[in-house]
Amino acid sequence: MTQIFGAGSTTEEVLSGVSLKGKRMLVTGVSAGLGVETARALAAHGAHVVGAARNLEKAEHATTQVRADAARGGGRFELVALDLADLGSVRTCADKLNAAGLPFDLVIANAGVMATPFGHTKDGFETQFGTNHLGHFVLVNRIAGLMRPGARLVNVSSAGHRFADVDLKDPNFEQTPYDPFIAYGRSKTANILFAVAFDARHRARGVRAAAVHPGGILTELTRYMPAGGIEAMVARINEQAAAAGQPPFQFKTIPQGAATAVWAGAVAEAGVVGGHYCEDCHVSPVVPDDQAVSLVSAGVRAYAVDPAHAEALWAKSEDMVGEKFS
Repeated sequence: MTQIFGAGSTTEEVLSGVSLKGKRMLVTGVSAGLGVETARALAAHGAHVVGAARNLEKAEHATTQVRADAARGGGRFELVALDLADLGSVRTCADKLNAAGLPFDLVIANAGVMATPFGHTKDGFETQFGTNHLGHFVLVNRIAGLMRPGARLVNVSSAGHRFADVDLKDPNFEQTPYDPFIAYGRSKTANILFAVAFDARHRARGVRAAAVHPGGILTELTRYMPAGGIEAMVARINEQAAAAGQPPFQFKTIPQGAATAVWAGAVAEAGVVGGHYCEDCHVSPVVPDDQAVSLVSAGVRAYAVDPAHAEALWAKSEDMVGEKFS
C-alpha cells in the first residue's frame, strides 16, 4: 500500500524505510535552510550527496550534521563551489563534475534568492531571474549527460509563481518598473517551465523532471524582507484565506519544507511526478490563470505548466546565456 503524505510530513517520514545506498545526488544551496536539510536527509539514508554552495566556508560549518548523519547512515557528503549569479562559476562547476564523470540519480535545484533589491548578476541579468533560473538552466543542461536513466531533476519553485508569469520580452526589467515580488514570481514560474521542458526532452531516455513548492518556511530566503514585512505578508495571506473560507496560514518547519523535494526526487513514482508541479507531497491541480486564488490555495497556474510556453522560455534562455542545449 502506497504511503500517503501531506503538508505536515517531514523528510524522515517520507524516507522511512527507504535506502538510497548506491545513489549519487546533487543538491544546490547547501549553506543554509532547505538545502542543508535536503542533503542531510538524503545522505542519512545512504546516498552520496554532492552539495553545491557559493560560500564554501559557510557551507562547511552549516553541514556538520549532514556529515555526521551521512557517516551513521552509510552515505557520503562532499562540497563543490557554485555561484549561480556568475555563469563563469556555473560552467566551472559543471566542467568539474563532467571531468569526474560520475553519474547522478537526482539533481535538486534548490538554491535561490527572494525579493532582492533591483540588481544584476555578473553577466548582467536581473538578479532573481539570473540566479534562480538562468544559473540552474546552464548548470543542469551542462551536466544532463551525467544523469543516467531513471534519474530525476527537481526544481524548487514556489507558490510565489502566482505573483507573475515570465516576461520574455523584458526579462531584465529594462522597460518594466521593478517590483521585487514580481521579479521573484517570474523566476519561480521559470523554474516550473524549465522542469516541464526538461522533462519533455529527456523522458524518452528515462530521465524525468518536476518542480515543487516547499511551503512557507522561515529561512535565510527572507533576509531581504523589510522589518515587519513577513508579518504584513502573513496578515494579507490570512485575509485572503478567511475570505475563501480557508484556515489561517502556518509556517512549516524546515524538515517539513524539504519533504516535498525529497518525495518528488526519491520516493514518488517517476511517471506520477514527471512534468508536474508538486506541493505537500502530491501533484498539484492546475488552476486557470483567471481564477482567484490565495497563496495558501493549492494548485499551479496554467501558464506555468504550458508546454508551448516552456519551449518559448527555453529558447529565450538559450539566447540569453549564449548556449544551445539539445
